[in-house]
Amino acid sequence: MPRTASAARRVRVTARRTARNRSVKSRLKTLEKHFRRAVTQKQKDAAVTALRQVVSALDKAAKVGVIHRGKANRKKSRLSGLLAQLNAPAPAPAAA
Repeated sequence: MPRTASAARRVRVTARRTARNRSVKSRLKTLEKHFRRAVTQKQKDAAVTALRQVVSALDKAAKVGVIHRGKANRKKSRLSGLLAQLNAPAPAPAAA
């Protein structure tokens, strides 16, 4: 148990922030999962929409400090690369 009023306040603040961080991170994982599912099923329109939602959520999470700005940028880059692969034309078969 905290002994001082300031320590008790820190316990309450930490509990609030932990709950918020857990909620935001869970939402990020869910949105990323929806995007990856759309990419694997080759649903371009759904993937574009899902990517827009993931990027927005990553930016918001980085803005309030739930995740690091660099991590958000790295995730956005890698996810947009997946979308680019989906939009790229299939390579032509090599002539034998």
